[in-house]
Amino acid sequence: MELDFPLILVVLTALTGAMWLLDRWVLKPRRGDAPAPFYVEYTAPFFPVLALVLALRSFVVEPFQIPSASMVPTLEIGDFILVDKFSYGLRLPVVRTKILDVGKPERGDVMVFFPPGDDRYFIKRVVGLPGDQVRIIDNQLFINGEPVPQRELPDLRGAGYGYLIAEERLGGHLHLIRKRRVPGPLGRFFEYQVPEGHYFVMGDNRDNSSDSRVWGAVPEENIVGRAFFIWMHWESLFSLPSFARVGPIP
Repeated sequence: MELDFPLILVVLTALTGAMWLLDRWVLKPRRGDAPAPFYVEYTAPFFPVLALVLALRSFVVEPFQIPSASMVPTLEIGDFILVDKFSYGLRLPVVRTKILDVGKPERGDVMVFFPPGDDRYFIKRVVGLPGDQVRIIDNQLFINGEPVPQRELPDLRGAGYGYLIAEERLGGHLHLIRKRRVPGPLGRFFEYQVPEGHYFVMGDNRDNSSDSRVWGAVPEENIVGRAFFIWMHWESLFSLPSFARVGPIP
């Protein structure tokens, strides 16, 4: 299981906040100009910084690193991205309870979420909204019976043997997808009715993505935020960071 960083951050903020309040309202009036106890000196000063980081990560923007190739060619392994935590509503950290409803995911958004029955962060593209009928035939996507426009591009972008790169327009998003020339099991035929309060998501690397075709639609309460910007690419500790891919996520 991955480390639950939001939970760790909440616990540290609460502990340092308790020490800060203890010193400010109890210990400091008693000790006067005497030095603070060591347990206060080494904890309380971190409270303002941790509180600011917690607020920014929970309600404004949160950084993530892409760990897999399921969103190629849009996102590559080693991309560092920013996720907007405000667009889909404000949620409390850890418990993920929505406290302010601001907006909903739109078709074509790149979204970070928790898959059903999984506590790991995933990132995919929103394909189907609540109530939509999603159908895939030979890697051609249909939404409510209408084909999603695709245009095959010349193989000049490193698609790889047996694959092609296509340009797809999904909602207001024009983006690239990667798919097999001969569709794999996930791309031959698939049909799904999106339940209310759920979102159907797929990776842009259509034949190499564990997504809603495998584990179903994403419940609204599992949404984390909208990925909107690549700010760095760093594949491993043995390579140098690159900023060649910096820019908005289509």
